[in-house]
Amino acid sequence: MTQTKLNHTFHVPVMGVAFTIDSPIKLAPLGISSVISMVDDTLLEQMRAYYANQFNLAYEEISNKVADFRAKRITSYLNLVQDIVQIKFNQVKNAAWEKGSELEKYFRLLPDTAPLKKEFMLRLTLSGFDAHLREWVQTHLLAGDIDINIMTKLDRENEMNGEKLPSEFNDAHAALRGFAQSNLSSSVVLSAGLNPRLYSYFEQFPDFYPDAQGALKKRIILKISDYRSALIQGKFLAKKGLWVSEFRMESGLNCGGHAFATDGLLMGPILEEFKQNRDTLKATLFELYSAALKEKNIAVPAKPCEQKFTAQGGVGTAQEHALLLEQYQLDAVGWGSTFLLVPEATTVDDATLEQLCRAREDDFYLSENSPLGVRFNNIRNNSMALVKEHLIQKDRPGSSCPKKYSVLNKEYTVDPICTASRQYQHLRLHDLQSQGLSPEVYQKEFELTTTRECLCVGLTNSALLRYQIPTKYYEGAVSICPGPNLAYFNNLVSLQEMVDHIYGRQDILTRKDRPNLFVKELQLYIAFFKEAVSNSDQPINKQRANYLATFEKNLQAGINYYKQFFNENQLPNAIEGLAACEQELQSFSLQIPPVVIA
Repeated sequence: MTQTKLNHTFHVPVMGVAFTIDSPIKLAPLGISSVISMVDDTLLEQMRAYYANQFNLAYEEISNKVADFRAKRITSYLNLVQDIVQIKFNQVKNAAWEKGSELEKYFRLLPDTAPLKKEFMLRLTLSGFDAHLREWVQTHLLAGDIDINIMTKLDRENEMNGEKLPSEFNDAHAALRGFAQSNLSSSVVLSAGLNPRLYSYFEQFPDFYPDAQGALKKRIILKISDYRSALIQGKFLAKKGLWVSEFRMESGLNCGGHAFATDGLLMGPILEEFKQNRDTLKATLFELYSAALKEKNIAVPAKPCEQKFTAQGGVGTAQEHALLLEQYQLDAVGWGSTFLLVPEATTVDDATLEQLCRAREDDFYLSENSPLGVRFNNIRNNSMALVKEHLIQKDRPGSSCPKKYSVLNKEYTVDPICTASRQYQHLRLHDLQSQGLSPEVYQKEFELTTTRECLCVGLTNSALLRYQIPTKYYEGAVSICPGPNLAYFNNLVSLQEMVDHIYGRQDILTRKDRPNLFVKELQLYIAFFKEAVSNSDQPINKQRANYLATFEKNLQAGINYYKQFFNENQLPNAIEGLAACEQELQSFSLQIPPVVIA
């Protein structure tokens, strides 16, 4: 199979629920790929109505009373996005060649090293923008991908008319079906780990299998945190005749959204392991994949299919971007939180944009706000947090839980409920009050319980505010999940300025004291480790002791790796930051009191 040539060496990952909900409409016509969240089908339906009106396209509401409404809403929205992207992409290709035109912008955004840009400029120099070059533009320009994201753990069971529906109507399953039945030829990004039942459901859809030429209409991207996870999930899918077209490695802590921390394994060593084992991984998966296709009587491609490796999390300079591409032989790098400050690319309401521009390091923190029980990168005093605090002060903590996408907890009920809901928090606090806890312990548990936030609403409201779409749920209250890297970007910028920054044609950093992305991640992990030690019960049990020992060992191994890496790549500021991190880790280790292994 031929290797796809990427025009751009970056992509815009999924952010929250609403922040990239329509990013492909803004970016794909200009050749840039981005990812839409599939969590909230109600929001997708609202956005479909909005954009159908904007582009004078037909719209017929899909009510939640219709059978399989979630999948149908998702299919309809994705088809609409593709139609709009095609309209705008045709406008780009048919635009005049003049300063400020969409065609000129398309090429101006491309990296100067892009073969497409080089060939276009050569043809333009030789013959001008004549009929032959116009024809060349029509056949050679590529739109960006319209990819979608499914959080595998958000797979709520559903019912209709009081009767439980089969598993294919679970939330994640329905999202997959909605994508599979759409007209898109793009990728589904699977995040949050392995869901065996969901992964097996892929087998139902022909678009995930190769055609006679070995091409895939729809592709699978796995967002993973380490090599082991990639191998396990890749094998699981390959044995079913499903190919992973891209492994998207994300930093465990130096990222936006949910933080899936590793056991102290750091981004650099993880990428090094991928680099060293890339060919072995591909060959291993292709062997399993080929056997599965034969068993299904599907023609096996003559050679291994395309398999990209990309990374994201905390990247902030052109130098870091280039270093990741070159040193780890990556196909692309994801730039996430920084694009929140680019209104041409993402969808963020004015008040939240202003807060993001004002924020500094101390405003960004790793919270316990997510009802999923996974740590969540957050910004202090966002508008949803203020609503949450107001409810606590009224002695009515918790959300009314209007959307119920995160109903996963059965601690106190037969049917699952959300830990951010008023129902759960009332039951939990009543339970705590009955346990005779000390005031200090009770207060700690009270704060942990009531910090859970209604992300289903908070992560969608920004788009509704931006487009003045009415909502009855916590109007004006927004949750947002930027990574800590955003502390060093304090101004709204244009798409051109951000892309120029990525490719080293401009520097938009407002502060020059930003640490190297690997050093920043290490700082976050050391803070995470110190917190883990502090929160460990004494005497510590053997399992916890082993976890902490492994964590510290992995951190030190990462530090040793970076000593050589930073020296080889002549990064003096990173070397200085690394030394400070190592000293902090060693000083803290000396302060850890001896523990009795139970």
